[in-house]
Formats: sequence, C-alpha cells, structure tokens
Amino acid sequence: MTLTHSGASELAQLMEGTTAGALIPEIVRRGFQDLLEAEVSAAIGATRHERCPDERSTHRNGYRQRLLTTQVGDISLAIPKLRQGSFFPDWLEPRRRVDKALYALVMEAYTGGISTRKVDALVEALGGASGISKSEVSRICQGLDEQVKAFLGRTLDHARFPYVYLDATYLHGRLGRNMQVVSRAVVVAIGINALGYREVLGIAVGDSEAEGFWRQFLGSLKERGLTGTRLVISDAHLGLTAAIRRMFQGSGWQRCRVHFLRNLLSHVPKAGQDMVAAAMKAVFVIQAPDQVRGHWQRVTEMLRKQFPTAVPVMDAARDDVLAFLHFPQEHWRKVWSTNPLERLNKVIKRRTNVVGIFPNDAAIVRLVGSQLLEQQEEWQLERRRFFSEATMAKIPEPEEPLELTDADPSAQPAASTS
Repeated sequence: MTLTHSGASELAQLMEGTTAGALIPEIVRRGFQDLLEAEVSAAIGATRHERCPDERSTHRNGYRQRLLTTQVGDISLAIPKLRQGSFFPDWLEPRRRVDKALYALVMEAYTGGISTRKVDALVEALGGASGISKSEVSRICQGLDEQVKAFLGRTLDHARFPYVYLDATYLHGRLGRNMQVVSRAVVVAIGINALGYREVLGIAVGDSEAEGFWRQFLGSLKERGLTGTRLVISDAHLGLTAAIRRMFQGSGWQRCRVHFLRNLLSHVPKAGQDMVAAAMKAVFVIQAPDQVRGHWQRVTEMLRKQFPTAVPVMDAARDDVLAFLHFPQEHWRKVWSTNPLERLNKVIKRRTNVVGIFPNDAAIVRLVGSQLLEQQEEWQLERRRFFSEATMAKIPEPEEPLELTDADPSAQPAASTS
C-alpha cells in the first residue's frame, strides 16, 4: 500500500519507543483504511481531491466511524459517505462489528460449550476491549442456521437403515407472548445403515411426546427417504409406541431393557429390588435364544411366588423386551437398549446445561443441531463401524408386512410412561 509523506512520518514516530501491542493494531487499521479508500475511489471513479468531473459518479461526503473487533484488538475505521447513493465495503458486513476470523471463533466457542458470558471474556482476552454482548453472540450464531438446516433436511435415500434408535430429552425454553419458561421435548433419531455405520437422522422440538408429534417426526424421516428399517429401539412411552406401530408397520420393536427394568422394579418392594435386578440381569447373558426365553420364564415364576403384582408386567413385555433374539447375536448387546442414543443425549445435555433457558425453539434446534452435526462429522472421519458389514448382512429380510390395528391386542406394547 502507498503511504503519504505525512502518513509515513506518523508511522515512523509510532515505531519509535512503542510496543508491538500498540503498533500492530495501528498497522492493521491503516491497512483496512487504505482498502476502504481504494474501494470507494473505484466506486465513484475518482480518488480523494482528484478533479475529473466527466468520469466521477458522485462525491465524498464525510465519514462515519465504525468499530471493528479483530484478532489484534478493536480498531476504529472511517467509512466514507457519498452525496448520492451509499457505500459499504464488500469485505465487511452491515451490522457486524466482528471480523470474519473472530466471527468463526465465536461460533466455535459457543457450540463447543462456552457460555455467552465467557465468550465475552474470550473476545476481551484476544484484544477486543469492548467485548461482545449476549445478543451479538446470538446474532453471530444465527449463521449456523443454514448449516444445521441443510444437515437436518438432507435426504436419507443413500442407504437403508435396518436399525433406528428413538429417544427424547427435555430442555427449558420460552414460549408464547409472555415468554413463559416451559419444558420442551427434543426428540432425536439415529440409525445404523446397511454397511454398519451410525448416522444422525434428525431432531424435532415440541410440547410433549404425544403420538401426533412423534408421527409427524417419523413421517418427516420417511419423506426424506428413510427405508429398510427392520427394528426400532426405544422406550415404551405410549405416544411413541403408538406412532411406531402406525409409521413402521412390518418392522420389529425392541423395548429398551433398561427402561423396562425400572418399570418392573416399581412393582417390587424396595427390599426385593436388588434380588430381582440380579435375576433379570442373568436373562441377558449371551446364550441360545431358547435359553434366554427359558430364563425369562423362570424369573417370572419366581416373581409369581414372591411379588405377584410384577407378573403381569413380565408377561406383557416379554416379546417386546426379547425382540432382539430375532436378529444377529453379534448385535444383541447394542440393540437391546437405547444406550447408544442415551450417550449422545448426555453430550447434548452437557452443552445445553450451560445455556439453561433457551429464548425459543429455533435456538434449541440451532445448538442441538450443531452438536449433532459435529458428532456426525466425527463418525464420518473415524470411519469406525458400529456393526460389521458381514453381520449386517445376517439381518433377516422383511417378510410380508403385518397390518396392525388398534383392535389387535397382541399388537399393543405394554402400557408404560418410562
């Protein structure tokens, strides 16, 4: 860049007896300012003080100050104003006072688990004396929306997903004109494709886990191309199980054994819960399917003698909790519960607990979606299979779909809210 004689003299004086902490921001400011002057000169067809009435389109009309926070600190720029029209440099964005490098850093810090207050401290530590407000952090993070929207709306027809895990977690958000703090259900789906790799399928935010909400969510997954599902793994929430019956006809349903055990123990006196839990644990020792079913029956008979109120729970849940027996034995440990999805929910909770209360559902989707996008990218980079391709090939092919109706009692999962 070209410096005037007076500008060079000022810079030379600044270099004498000053520190890099003061010199570098000034050099950056002068570089940005020269870029501004060059760009406005090209826009109007004349440099400062140049007389060329035939070629110029308008004249300068003073300056307006703009504070820009960069990685070398806060710098003050003078944005030229014009008599006719307006001017704003291409390399800046309206209403953004943070440069692009720091902008990306703020987004990464926010999605990585740093609160807005700590993001403010981080910007100050990098030299931005003016810091950054919560509202500005939120505006910056809105740039994540397009990425998250594309990720959550991508097509799923690139592969079949024999296994689908479903679960929900609850966060606090504001809703309605009064911005009342309410509990918001965040439902999450992950799938295992035919090659044995995990994928995040989608999320949705709603009032509760009602059947209609789950059906809408599952319907959106199928509209995006979800096919080939042979087993759905979830807890026994009534709204969810009803939606699974209607949206995945012909597929099996695996009731999470962990959630089932909690439900079973609620029907057993506290003094006997350890004994029943140990007996149920023995059911899931890897062995032949007939032996598993036989052990289940023996536990049922034991309960009939000591805790008869628990027997109906065992009888009603038997086929659903043991649905994994129809699939490759190598998969049993990972499909008889929702633990793979529970671990992902814990990652979500660790990040969302920093926020506490979300201002709206869009903020929930933005943060949770960005967390899941990051997790998906990690899975893709690792290229580590959840199940081997050879064992995935052992999954039985779908038979003629069984049409389930509400009138068919054998199609009803055990009633539970767990």
